[in-house]
Amino acid sequence: MTAPAAPRAVILQIGPLMPALDATLRDHHEVLPAQALTADAPLANAADAARVTAVVTSAPVGVPAAWLPQLPALNVVSSFGVGLDQLPLADCRARGLPVGYTPDVLNDCVADLAMGLLIDGARRIAAADRFVRRGDWLQGRFPLATKVSGKRLGIVGLGRIGQAVARRAAGFDMDIAYTKRRPAEGVGWRHEPSLLALAQWADFLVLTVAGGADTRHLVNAEVLRALGPHGLLVNVARGSVVDQAALIACLHSGELGGAALDVFDDEPRVPQALIDMEQVVLAPHMASGTLDTRQAMADLTLANLRAGLAGEPLPSPAP
Repeated sequence: MTAPAAPRAVILQIGPLMPALDATLRDHHEVLPAQALTADAPLANAADAARVTAVVTSAPVGVPAAWLPQLPALNVVSSFGVGLDQLPLADCRARGLPVGYTPDVLNDCVADLAMGLLIDGARRIAAADRFVRRGDWLQGRFPLATKVSGKRLGIVGLGRIGQAVARRAAGFDMDIAYTKRRPAEGVGWRHEPSLLALAQWADFLVLTVAGGADTRHLVNAEVLRALGPHGLLVNVARGSVVDQAALIACLHSGELGGAALDVFDDEPRVPQALIDMEQVVLAPHMASGTLDTRQAMADLTLANLRAGLAGEPLPSPAP
């Protein structure tokens, strides 16, 4: 006799994912779409919630901590992305619940975009494109911009992505320094313990630090003023790392020279004040947005999910 097929795992999916990843989940599991994050419960039916054995989510969306007690059969949380600030890690640890995420596979693409934003912000490529399209070149020359090569680059948070940014910047002969709680091991770049001192020294300040309560508004008005009227802020970290109101005020007053931003406080809603400023480059949180990287992230999301459902160690557990 043919053995009966194993029951399909019940997956709670929180928010949209890549279409191909969505399809793979549906093909192999019973997928229950979660209610809105503002809801008190993950699913309208408590009996369905009691059957859920895994949660699949993404870094910007995460998992409400209040939902975990309503998922008694939960064995694993697998998150598509590198950010951990929206995941209730302490609650999961207390319950012995493994949490997977997708670092490393996106380092290169995030670092590539950081350098692209830096070059655009300094050389004003997007602004020059608008200048040509508007026909302004017929009326006169485009204003002079800022050289990139040989400048001073400060990196806030020298983890995997920060180090990838530094390696790229070295190819532009930049003088590189970084700040983090402790000096990074095995690197030759200068460690600057003070963020304020780093900002005062740097021509360009790139943010690659993790989000969360510990780094909320780490870059405040004082830091932005220290970066100065010729300085450029590049953010590929989290919108919460920067005091967005202070950023707008410093850009408006000229106390900060410019900004190149991939992340914002309330995505996808970007303040009109930032949209209206010519010295600001805006991107739609696209740092990992390449076909190659997103597929690698999807593969790792599935690998973490499968390992967790099988009771095996996750290939990429959250720290």
